Amino acid sequence: MSGERNVRPERRPSYEPVTRLLQPIAHDPAMPRPSTTVTGAALVLLSALVGIGSMVEVAVNWKSYASAVVLDLDGIDATPDLADASLAVLLVVLGAAVVIQLVCVILLFFGSNLARVAVMTVATLSIASAFASWWARDQEITLFTTLPALALDILVLLALSSRSAAAYARRTEKR
Repeated sequence: MSGERNVRPERRPSYEPVTRLLQPIAHDPAMPRPSTTVTGAALVLLSALVGIGSMVEVAVNWKSYASAVVLDLDGIDATPDLADASLAVLLVVLGAAVVIQLVCVILLFFGSNLARVAVMTVATLSIASAFASWWARDQEITLFTTLPALALDILVLLALSSRSAAAYARRTEKR
């Protein structure tokens, strides 16, 4: 044994000096699309599909949801028309979120750094809000509530914050 370790060159040590972390990424417009970018886009697509499923579920079960909510607002009567209007507004908002996610999937796949940063920011805010709900309101994080979305956000962050995804998204920038 010569004492040398077999270290794969693409692996990084668990601790890196700041000077190495701040080194600029190489400029390579012909860089092939890394698996981390594809994985990040696929995870955002999965999130959009879950959003579509949620919209269908809400629309199908809206009558039971609306009947469970008790509104006590001065001067406003809870009528079936108000419930239908509420459903329409909710579906428009959820639909807009799904469309934005689908646009981000396309942009991520083709290497948009702005979309990558925006998706990572939203994922970070989502993780922070799940933590705040758990901390302040004792909201449980279970398999049937927040855990799948939380896991998906963490995986998106891991994929899109990798060096290869960042290098691919910034491959055409002049430095």
